[in-house]
Amino acid sequence: MRLARAAIAASALLALAACGSLPERGHASDGDTASVALADATALDDPRSYTGPTHAGLGELAIEPVAEDVEPQLPVTVTDSQGTKVTVTDASRILALDVYGTLSQTVFELGLGDRVVGRDVSTQFAEAQDLPLVTSTGHDLSAEKILELNPSVILTDTSLGPWDVVLQMRDAGIPVVVVDGERGLDNIDDLTHEVAEALGVPEPGQALAERTQAEVDEVRAEIAKVAPATTQGKLRAAFLYVRGNAGIYYMFGEGSGADGLIDALGLYDVAGEIGWKGMKPVNDEGIVAAQPELLILMTKGLESAGGVDGLLERLPALAQTPAGQNRRIVDMDDAFVLGYGPRTADVLNSLAVAVYAPESVEGAE
Repeated sequence: MRLARAAIAASALLALAACGSLPERGHASDGDTASVALADATALDDPRSYTGPTHAGLGELAIEPVAEDVEPQLPVTVTDSQGTKVTVTDASRILALDVYGTLSQTVFELGLGDRVVGRDVSTQFAEAQDLPLVTSTGHDLSAEKILELNPSVILTDTSLGPWDVVLQMRDAGIPVVVVDGERGLDNIDDLTHEVAEALGVPEPGQALAERTQAEVDEVRAEIAKVAPATTQGKLRAAFLYVRGNAGIYYMFGEGSGADGLIDALGLYDVAGEIGWKGMKPVNDEGIVAAQPELLILMTKGLESAGGVDGLLERLPALAQTPAGQNRRIVDMDDAFVLGYGPRTADVLNSLAVAVYAPESVEGAE
């Protein structure tokens, strides 16, 4: 099941990247939840009573390594997610690459940031800003740029392409560890351990996994305090992937990673109700049948459609749903909303504030 879900996610993301539709990180829109903790926010008496869009911001990412002066214990031999045995003998020049920037952040949080020699376009936190890009246009890997950096090990998944570039790196003698491409709340620990073990730092990996889980548990406990307890009380929600300039409109369903996010936020996943699996182009019948009361979108996707007004114009069926009628749309930075890494707790907190306490956001309608 996990490999099937990863394949669904990877194939959809690569297809979208191929048409130039996967963007860099987004920016704040009408409001910003970055500085608001759900525990300190004033929740709505009725989550259905609010109208208008809300931007779920994250602010600047502060890297907080779980350990200092980390020294990898090498060599190590691991069997990666594709069943390939890879021996890593040197972690002095690391490349960690995926469509969300999750792998590079994980390496930095493990205390190995000073060993990272390059970045993908989604890795944009301050500590990595001066690193050279190894993605050429959009999220396409550049073999030439990678080889120029002479990496001693590459960590990646199946979310970036062309895949021939990854194979070329192996042919060049560079150890390439392919980690699980699935992203979800149920495998954050696994992903952290995969990265840590491949780099010979299992103890910092355990510490990071425990810290991340504790932070997620804390936020989910706060969400449980404000989210309706009954199914009937939950907001009906859907996750839309939109690239208006490319005419792309997907609804994410079971196995996409968005289903776990919606559940963690205490929302009712309408995609599951209508049997929507994976990532598929949305149609009028599907969106009308779903009748969402709230939509979650990536920031750049919403911008590409011309904002809320443009989205409703491009997808007029949305106007027939409660979400469209109430303009109840929450957007979040493309690189983080489904990234599921060390910053997952921040993602959940920010989205929860946007859903349950939007009036706490400066600039809220």
